[in-house]
Amino acid sequence: MKETRAIVAALLDSDAPAAVLATLVSVEGSSYRRPGARLLVCPNGTRLGSISGGCLEEDIIARAVNVQTSGIPETVVYDTTSENDLVWGVGLGCHGIVRVLLERVPARPAWALALDQSFARRRTTALAVVYGQGDPATWGTRLAAPGDCADPECLFVDLIATPPRLVIFGAGDDAQPLVRLARELGWQITVADPRATFATTERFPEADTLVVAAAEDLVGKVAPGADTLAVVMTHRYVHDVPILRRLLPLPLAYLGLLGPKKRTEKILTDLETAGMVVSPEQRARLYAPVGLDLGADSPDQVALSILAEMQAVLSGRNARPLRERTRPIHESLAPQTP
Repeated sequence: MKETRAIVAALLDSDAPAAVLATLVSVEGSSYRRPGARLLVCPNGTRLGSISGGCLEEDIIARAVNVQTSGIPETVVYDTTSENDLVWGVGLGCHGIVRVLLERVPARPAWALALDQSFARRRTTALAVVYGQGDPATWGTRLAAPGDCADPECLFVDLIATPPRLVIFGAGDDAQPLVRLARELGWQITVADPRATFATTERFPEADTLVVAAAEDLVGKVAPGADTLAVVMTHRYVHDVPILRRLLPLPLAYLGLLGPKKRTEKILTDLETAGMVVSPEQRARLYAPVGLDLGADSPDQVALSILAEMQAVLSGRNARPLRERTRPIHESLAPQTP
């Protein structure tokens, strides 16, 4: 998502010339990236995004020069299924077949403008990438139309969702590395705290939004939705209780609470004593103590454990080591219809 937003921003730059966009449109077998990965190659040599872990980029960049000059799209197939596959004398060993479309894209294409608006409005947008068959002049990226469906021979439909929305309730020092790491992931970040001296742009320059209100009003001011990842880490019991009271009934994508289990149980017990019914389902959806068991000690390490757990929940994974996984790392993708 971070790469996609950077590519869209570059294409919408008023001074940007036409550039070559490489899109990974299909994968058979194993591949470092999945369909939808993109690499933008600008005439001045600037590159944004990636198609692989670095093994295919050199050849793609060389081919981009010809596409930039001719304006004719090109579909390239990289086959690494052989044990002795050689690309520039290097065995990649990915054991897969990937197809990449290279196209010259003008400045401010309509689909990039639509994506930019969708990011702002937090809605999913479908792109259609035509490739491989028919007249190359018809190949390229456009907004998907009703009736478009994925075809492994000529059309890839890419559903581009908005970045995850992370809301951090608490603007203490340990929230700062959490914001920094989430920014590296390209997530949309809100920091909310009752203390105006803590929730400042000087302390959180990477945050998209800062919210200051009484603890009882913070959740209402933030208005988290079903796509929201929320973590409560104010370090103040009197703040955590009213915040959690309002968050627990919401159908959030993720809800975490910083602190030991005994503290969490006390908060839940106090909420029930005050008349709130905390259902078993609400308890099951509360990640407390928040984060994966990484042996984290420093604030940076704790932030890593929190974001790792959130990513696992978003992906529907169990966060176990990949060497213990018996199924493919990337599940096969079913055809999509916008």
